[in-house]
Amino acid sequence: MEILFIVGRILFAFLFLGSGIAHFTARAAMTGYAEFKKVPAAKLAVPATGAVLILGAISVALGIYPVIGSLALAAFLIPTAILMHNFWTESDAQAKMNSQISFNKDIALAGAALVLAYVFATVKDLPFIVLG
Repeated sequence: MEILFIVGRILFAFLFLGSGIAHFTARAAMTGYAEFKKVPAAKLAVPATGAVLILGAISVALGIYPVIGSLALAAFLIPTAILMHNFWTESDAQAKMNSQISFNKDIALAGAALVLAYVFATVKDLPFIVLG
């Protein structure tokens, strides 16, 4: 059953790794969207959150300070859901539905990250390194 925990962590982390990399490779577009959504200091926030996503993903996948990594991902996801996917402000039905889907996804992922933090903090003898 340990393999399920390792594979699950890697699959969970994969989403954040890709998104974190995109914060750097598509920085201008992401900064523009963050500015449109009125994110404070968007030019700094985009690379900073990209770094949080990459480090959090590596932390969870490899089990290197995984409680901190899981909590960092949750700390990214909750404000992101509120600031970037504020569906309650949309008037267009399609835009509202898309924003609500993204909001729900981010909240669910935050919940999963918090569950992982709990598991990492309380369950003993977890396989912490991918190869271990």
